[in-house]
Amino acid sequence: MLTSKKEKPAFPMAAVIAAVAVLVVGGAAGWYLNRPVEKQPDTPTAPEAKAYVRNLRLADVEMKATDSFVSQRLVEINGKISNTGDKVLKEVAVTCIFYDPSGQLVLREKVTVVKPSGSPFQPGETREFRLPFDNIPVGWNQALPQIVIAQIIFG
Repeated sequence: MLTSKKEKPAFPMAAVIAAVAVLVVGGAAGWYLNRPVEKQPDTPTAPEAKAYVRNLRLADVEMKATDSFVSQRLVEINGKISNTGDKVLKEVAVTCIFYDPSGQLVLREKVTVVKPSGSPFQPGETREFRLPFDNIPVGWNQALPQIVIAQIIFG
């Protein structure tokens, strides 16, 4: 009686497919996490916007830090911004500049305090803002950063 036995391959095909899938997904994730991120260039401030900066007032600016359960520090800068001028604003952005203890710049980040998706910022209006940062380098001097009006878009 002649019986034929099918030989099983050394590696099951499902294991090979799974290994290839893991390598492809891992490679794609590695590329995505390490890809160069293009920062939007700062748009030049128009002369009219530069002149209007004197009509924006920052007040009650304070900073607090909290540590999360994954040992990550979140620094929040809270305050108020007032539009003391006569123009309606669609967007206002500030640049926060963080320094190390020797005065060297460690982080410069532009953030929006009046968002274009919200209601227009009216003359005479005051709004609260909250700026969260979770990417400040360890060498930071723990002081309130320098905050500079970086962009004004009239609405």
